[in-house]
Amino acid sequence: ASLPMANSLFPELVQAVFELERDLCPQLSSIESPPDSPRNRQRQRQPSSHCAINANAEFTPHVDSGRGLGQSAKSLIVGLGDYDRGGELCVEGDSFNVRYRPLEFDGWNERHWTLPFSGGQRFSLVWFTPDQ
Repeated sequence: ASLPMANSLFPELVQAVFELERDLCPQLSSIESPPDSPRNRQRQRQPSSHCAINANAEFTPHVDSGRGLGQSAKSLIVGLGDYDRGGELCVEGDSFNVRYRPLEFDGWNERHWTLPFSGGQRFSLVWFTPDQ
């Protein structure tokens, strides 16, 4: 898959975004296994090739479609910002607080959306790797 043109315009930002993914992986939670699960401690996440950065977005229920190619790994999301209420990620009807708490989920196959938030700005970073 081709990379966005902005990657070449802002190389320091791209580097920082993917370093953050690496730094978050030791804290990684997965819907299938809680953070203290031995399965999580033994699993290594492969680095993603893409990251979507969203500002103040409230997504309605959807599954990711990209260019219709699927994903080669699960998505990783984390919420950032000074919002003080809401903004949880719902996946198949279960809600997860992702504010400064990374979560791995299957965005290609699981319906997911954002709950309303208030009290400030909300950013989310979503790392993923499309199938080639």
